Amino acid sequence: MVLHKQQNGTSLTLKPEGRLDTLTAPLLEEELNTSIAGVTDLTFDFADLEYVSSAGIRVIVIAYKLMHGQGSLKVVNANEVVREAFSVTGVDNIISIS
Repeated sequence: MVLHKQQNGTSLTLKPEGRLDTLTAPLLEEELNTSIAGVTDLTFDFADLEYVSSAGIRVIVIAYKLMHGQGSLKVVNANEVVREAFSVTGVDNIISIS
């Protein structure tokens, strides 16, 4: 996985490319932990994400919990495979996935 990061003031966009799975989820979690301070608008852009496993979804849920009370979180440009993974786990009931 390659992770692209764009920060503009208090807005942060993280755009993983490839697969977000057991091997790559720790990389996203590490970036999240080092970048989230002061962020009020967090966006995960999944336009180039091919697949997400439960380990990847776990990181998104952690981000949701970190952002609760701090600002907003959204997931955009998710393909059908990624949306299905969020749907099966029920995470799409708490986080908006588009």
